[in-house]
Amino acid sequence: MLVFDRLSVRRHRDRAAAAFSRHDFLFREVADRLLDRLVDIRRQFPLALDLGCHSGVLAEELSGRGGVQTMVQADLSPRMAATVSGLRLAADEETLPFAPASFDLVLSLLSLHWVNDLPGALAQLRCALKPDGLLLAVMLGGETLKELRQSLAAAELTVEGGLSPRVAPFADVRDAGALLQRAGFALPVVDTETITVSYGEPLDLLRDLRGMGETNAVIERRKTSLRRDTLFQALDHYRLTFADTNGRVPATFQLIYLTAWAPDPSQPQALRPGSARNRLADALSGGDDAGCDNVGRSGSDGQR
Repeated sequence: MLVFDRLSVRRHRDRAAAAFSRHDFLFREVADRLLDRLVDIRRQFPLALDLGCHSGVLAEELSGRGGVQTMVQADLSPRMAATVSGLRLAADEETLPFAPASFDLVLSLLSLHWVNDLPGALAQLRCALKPDGLLLAVMLGGETLKELRQSLAAAELTVEGGLSPRVAPFADVRDAGALLQRAGFALPVVDTETITVSYGEPLDLLRDLRGMGETNAVIERRKTSLRRDTLFQALDHYRLTFADTNGRVPATFQLIYLTAWAPDPSQPQALRPGSARNRLADALSGGDDAGCDNVGRSGSDGQR
């Protein structure tokens, strides 16, 4: 199923490459949060891949942390890839050029939400990882830009009498874990958090999205530019509906973090059904010393 025009995604990043550093605040903030998770994992990663590297923000923020010895940086946009230093290449997340079992670690920062075949891309990443290699990625989730989506929809209905997909659809956090398992990863963990950015004007958000290379690349989008009167109506709706007491407007970015490992026999394995040596019923029906019984009495006398 094709949702995104990958050529448009590349062109948007190509266009943004020269001035990306003026608009990369969200990437730097999320990079720092992603790398905090990497630092918590006490091991070395001799060779890592930064997939969707943009201008190399993740490598800059890494700065010797996380046990990474060598980093390969890849981006769909040749112009973006050309702005980074070190080992770099232009590569499509949907058709990876790497040999099986190449990397100890794959990182991806705010790039996978533009992939059409996410299960296929994840399967390729699992193949590119060495056994017991780590995938640590973050992408935008379904609550992202909900204020902008609502404002554009309301404006188009009012001015033009119809709707068109002006904001890209994003992944649902409930499906992400299943996608990792479907791709063959072990020990998948998915969690989410939200960043809310405050703007003086909604138009400033639109400028940032363009500067990030994050403008609409949905195949079914209307190919003509947004009408001027529709745009002004959307900006007015954004202010009237979402502005705080100081007149500033929020922009929501939902982050979905994916953590998973390439399978390896050394990893913890689930026991086969029926192999337990003790019955849960026996533990729950124990005497006065049973843990659940003690908890129940403690709760009943207001001690908790």
